Amino acid sequence: MINLSQLKDKILPEKLMSLFSGKNTEKIDPSEVAQMLNSLPLKSAVDLFLALPEQSQLLLFNFLGSYLQQQLIATIPHEKSSFLLNHLNSTDRNTFFSSLNGLQRSASLKLLDEPNRKATQDVLGYPRQSVARLVNTSFCTLNQEMTIGQAMEYLRLHHEDSNAADVVYVTDKDGKLIDDIPLRRLVLNEATKTIHDIMDWSFVKLDIEDTTDVAISRFKQYDRTVLPVTNAENILLGIVTIDDLIDVAEQRNTKEMQRFGGVESLEYPYVNTPVFSLIRKRAGWLIILFLSEMLTTTAMGYFQIEISQAVVLALFIPLVISSGGNSGSQAATLIIRALAVGELNVKKWFYVMRRELLSGLALGAILGSIGFLRIMAWQKLGWYDYGKYGLLIAITIFFSLIGIVMWGTLSGSMIPIILKKLKQDPATSSAPFVATLVDVTGLVIYFSVAAIILKGTVLK
Repeated sequence: MINLSQLKDKILPEKLMSLFSGKNTEKIDPSEVAQMLNSLPLKSAVDLFLALPEQSQLLLFNFLGSYLQQQLIATIPHEKSSFLLNHLNSTDRNTFFSSLNGLQRSASLKLLDEPNRKATQDVLGYPRQSVARLVNTSFCTLNQEMTIGQAMEYLRLHHEDSNAADVVYVTDKDGKLIDDIPLRRLVLNEATKTIHDIMDWSFVKLDIEDTTDVAISRFKQYDRTVLPVTNAENILLGIVTIDDLIDVAEQRNTKEMQRFGGVESLEYPYVNTPVFSLIRKRAGWLIILFLSEMLTTTAMGYFQIEISQAVVLALFIPLVISSGGNSGSQAATLIIRALAVGELNVKKWFYVMRRELLSGLALGAILGSIGFLRIMAWQKLGWYDYGKYGLLIAITIFFSLIGIVMWGTLSGSMIPIILKKLKQDPATSSAPFVATLVDVTGLVIYFSVAAIILKGTVLK
């Protein structure tokens, strides 16, 4: 907790002062202070941060957004920034350095002492999505020959109070992991028992080479809050906690949502991203989609004879192509999410294709039936005259919608799987991209069906 009295000599913005209103005005959770600092102008945030004593700064730094963290380290004196980075726990330090670009990282590495610099460089050598980036080296180990009383005394003397201490680990003389023991098991057993007596010789672990996707799945499967990390020789290297993993999952989900919306992922929060950067991130996809949509014009030009002969067909172009784009976006959303949470993998592509073809057939038939009934009802009630071939036009819309919706669901479901197979992010198969693809091909399907059904009648 952060003490309000440490900030009393500074002029606090009214917004920040509101956090201290109420009965418990002397203490405040660091996450609340961080939330307010993240919303302040840079100079005000830096001044308030520096007004705190060093221990409170260390406590608060981890809760700040990556943008403000980077600006703080670049703005405050080197002695202060060096103290902060060297005294962060290993996970928070690795997370900070992972957020930097090449030049920023090189400059910030110079602020670390030799042991921390070497450890950080070793971790940064692993892929960005690997468990190694999240390893916390502050963990508790015990010898199985210890009594519980000796173990409790050892923990009091050598380990700090943190969520990393919820579980202690039993290792052999070579540092290899033997077992994990929840702290409650030590508390609830007699002090004269040995660690060996309460071991169950069963534990769940992560490998240093595992990805964060594997870690998320493991945490979810075994309902743990902390898991040990070992190397190929089963030597205990550190731990990963659920809160660190949640932060990573949140960042990844944010980037996937941005990409799925047809925007390059943002390095910083929206409010901290310069307008020029926002334009650059959005322009690329918009240009690609615009050029793709030009193919729609090309397709319509190819069928201009059919349109001129049966102008009524043009009335239904927005209807049929939007239905295909919508169904494709739906399918893409479902498959991307299923891939992200591990419900599906690329090996199940044929299973997905069968399901989506069946779904597309059913959905297309539903929409086609509505379109058919709409045309026939308008014709019957005299609200619009489709001529003597109104029935054939209704049949054209019915079968066109079946074909377009089936194609939309198939495209939307298969594109993410293909990208996953090619080791690309499935989220890049954005909803606008799928919709644009189906728009172009939907026109071809629509006019091809019309050419078959209406040939010799509306179409000469």
